[in-house]
Amino acid sequence: MPSAQYTEPPYRVIAAEIRSRIVSGDLRPGDRVPSIRAIAQRWGVAIATATKVTAALRDEGLVETNVGSGTVVSPQAGRQRAPSAHGAAPAARGAETPDQESLRLRILRTAIELADADGLQALTMRRLAAELDLGPMSLYRHVTGKEELLTQMADLVFGDLSLPEEGPQGWRAKLELVARQQWRLCRRHLWLPQVVSFTRPVLVPHMMAHTEWTLRALDGLDLPMDIRLQEALTLHALVVTIGLSKADEAQAERTTGMTSNRWSETRRSHRRELLTSGRFPLLATIPDDTAPDLDVLFEYGLERHLDGFAALVGGRGGSSAAPARPS
Repeated sequence: MPSAQYTEPPYRVIAAEIRSRIVSGDLRPGDRVPSIRAIAQRWGVAIATATKVTAALRDEGLVETNVGSGTVVSPQAGRQRAPSAHGAAPAARGAETPDQESLRLRILRTAIELADADGLQALTMRRLAAELDLGPMSLYRHVTGKEELLTQMADLVFGDLSLPEEGPQGWRAKLELVARQQWRLCRRHLWLPQVVSFTRPVLVPHMMAHTEWTLRALDGLDLPMDIRLQEALTLHALVVTIGLSKADEAQAERTTGMTSNRWSETRRSHRRELLTSGRFPLLATIPDDTAPDLDVLFEYGLERHLDGFAALVGGRGGSSAAPARPS
């Protein structure tokens, strides 16, 4: 899983600009921030986009709306303010003191715990600050916003997953190992497939290390680098696609309070009505209580994909190892 997927939508770019003025002290508690109409005019965006800017800053606890005053910097934004332009500048990421690094890791670990427990929708900068008993501005010493927070969270959990220097013998066993390791990671952190992608690379070391390991697993097959890269990305896509289904199911349970089995029960009569119509004779042979097992689906997809890749390798005159069975 080589990259984080987030790009910057216009409302986040604008919110970051206003946020930086609050962080620097240019805008202080009680100061008015640009109204929705002013944002739309100044940055040339739609009213709907400008509304999202204000909503994002409000969700982070940086602004609030006061009757008669409009949208102003909130009192919380003044607590534990990051150093302003008139004070000491924050340390560069690579020059963090031990205490700063410790706090940064505590921020990331707490964010991971919140996302694991309640999903990404429940993870906001405001809630994270409250969980850590910090002023909202303290978070911005370590992350510029939620997008960077998510990227660092993903990189940190990838760092928790160690791959062996050499790995098992044979390219197939190596690819099975890295895919299953990543699948276990996605099962442990259901939010992870939602924040990583292979289309917009972000240079974060632990995630890049997985791609490097996968490419190296194909050494000796006499394959050009473009095919090796396509294989690494396809393997990643298999993990992410099934991981997204698992994340969607977890979110559906949180939203509806209904398990997958219970949901299936509510659809039983409709299912029988369709299957007894005679239109779907093969589907009608499948027992009513058959539910998709995503772990089984992952293993099936992985094995069949590697069977196909083995045919490609064999067709190019390379060697292919016998399929390794999961332990």
